[in-house]
Amino acid sequence: MNPITECYPKHSSPCNCMNVRRAARAVTQFYDEALKPSGLTIAQLALLRHLEMADLITISELAKMMRIDRTTLNRNMKPLAEAGLIIITPGKDSRTKQVALSEAGKTAAAEGWLLWGEAQASLQEYVGTEDLARLTELLSKLEALVP
Repeated sequence: MNPITECYPKHSSPCNCMNVRRAARAVTQFYDEALKPSGLTIAQLALLRHLEMADLITISELAKMMRIDRTTLNRNMKPLAEAGLIIITPGKDSRTKQVALSEAGKTAAAEGWLLWGEAQASLQEYVGTEDLARLTELLSKLEALVP
C-alpha cells in the first residue's frame, strides 16, 4: 500500500455528529480500498475476525458482540454465506441460528488481515502515533454515550 502523502483538510461542520460521520465514512472507504485485493470490505473482515474469536455463536450473540443491530448483521452475512466464507446452521431452538467461520473464511480473513495491517500502518503514519492514540481514546469516550 502506498503511504498517504498529502493532507486535504475539509471544512468542518458546526454539527459534531456530522463531522464524526463524515470521518467514519472516509476511514471506511480508505480501508475498503486497501482490502479490495482480498474481495472483502472492512465490515466483512470485522465480521470474519469476530467469528474467529467466537468459534460457534448465535446471530444475536454476534450482533451484541459487534455492537450492531441484527438487521445490519444479517445483511452483511448474506454475501459471506453465499461465498462459502461462513456457515449458518439452525440453533438449539427454531428461533435461533448459529454462525461459524468456514475454512475458506479462515483463509479469506487471513488474507484480509495482512492488507488491513498495511492500511493500519498507513493511517498511523498519516495521523501520527500520539494523535491516533488520542483519537482512539476520544472515539471510545463517544461510543460510551450509548452503553
